[in-house]
Amino acid sequence: MSKNIVKCSFCGREKQETTVLIAGLTGHICDNCVVQAQSIVKEELSEKSNKNLSKNLKLNTPKEIKNTIDEYVIGQDEAKKILAVAVYNHYKRIMQKTIKNDDVEIEKSNIVLVGETGTGKTLLAKSIAKMLNVPFCIADATALTEAGYVGEDVESILSRLYQAADFDVDATERGIVFIDEIDKIARKSDNPSITRDVSGEGVQQALLKLIEGSVVNVPPQGGRKHPDQKYVHINTKNILFVCGGAFDGIDKTIAKRLNTNSIGFSSLKDELNKENMLQYITPQDLKSFGLIPELIGRLPVLTHLNPLDRETLRRILVEPKNSLVKQYVKLFDIDGVALSFEDATLDLIVDKAIEFKLGARGLRTICEAIMVDAMFDLPSDKQIKEFKITLRYAKDKLKKSSVNKLKVA
Repeated sequence: MSKNIVKCSFCGREKQETTVLIAGLTGHICDNCVVQAQSIVKEELSEKSNKNLSKNLKLNTPKEIKNTIDEYVIGQDEAKKILAVAVYNHYKRIMQKTIKNDDVEIEKSNIVLVGETGTGKTLLAKSIAKMLNVPFCIADATALTEAGYVGEDVESILSRLYQAADFDVDATERGIVFIDEIDKIARKSDNPSITRDVSGEGVQQALLKLIEGSVVNVPPQGGRKHPDQKYVHINTKNILFVCGGAFDGIDKTIAKRLNTNSIGFSSLKDELNKENMLQYITPQDLKSFGLIPELIGRLPVLTHLNPLDRETLRRILVEPKNSLVKQYVKLFDIDGVALSFEDATLDLIVDKAIEFKLGARGLRTICEAIMVDAMFDLPSDKQIKEFKITLRYAKDKLKKSSVNKLKVA
């Protein structure tokens, strides 16, 4: 009689004591044991993943991180320091869980980078990506729209990070996201919108939970959400968000707050550097520009990038590992031509870039105008093995180019 009694082969419960009893070839397993086995497997896989993370993740110090960034980005020491500390602390937050459990939970410090166009916001992010052992992606805020409208949902940011992590959820949940052009989703007016602000305030509100930390349903391959689509659940609690934007015109807001146009004596007014008002930026100025207070509160670290002066632009042209001069030399070297520049030519390029007020991006525009004829002709002329860009040659090409007609706004 006892031989006919069906029991769970693991816990010994009889069939009537279980909700479900699953039969195998030589035994049975109950629903309770299935749940328990699942939790054991999940824990073992998690420990294995954490061990691999501890083994593969090199914890660079802030100085080491900054030194690496220095190889690609010239100047902006203050922004580099803040970014280096943020990345270092992000590593430590990740490592804390793998080393020991503690009652003290370290919060992440999301960052806002404010700087004029061409000062190096995106380049800083890309340079960090070269040295990180965590997934990294750059998202563009200009394409984001409020849920239900044509455009990209905010979850598409995590889709990119998920793809950068080779579709590994655990790796995605310890990644870093750089959201570029964050100023383009500013509120269109100072008053809260009573209608839907499709690409402004609505997007900011959608970003709140994403940046602070919550479990988000993410379409694995990106694209719009559909009711029948399978989602991946990603917890954003340990994802570091770095936001960058030019915030064009915010210097006037800062000047107004500091009363730089007021009549009368002011010791503070005399001390202000009116050429670089961004160094005095505060969260209050971001609110005046159009970011909602809830979003500003979730981006506690605020820093600025300085405008590029002549000396910095000159160094940018020749010093970084991927400087423009080195890029052009390599391009010509592929065709078997040894390219060189006169120092006076480099000075001319820098002077024109300052005149056009386009930052480091302006250097590329001017170089292209000077080099286009040489890049067109030399690959066909196999006799020329050396080519030097002289000051006279550069001036002649710029004079004929449409770039020379650019006017300072």
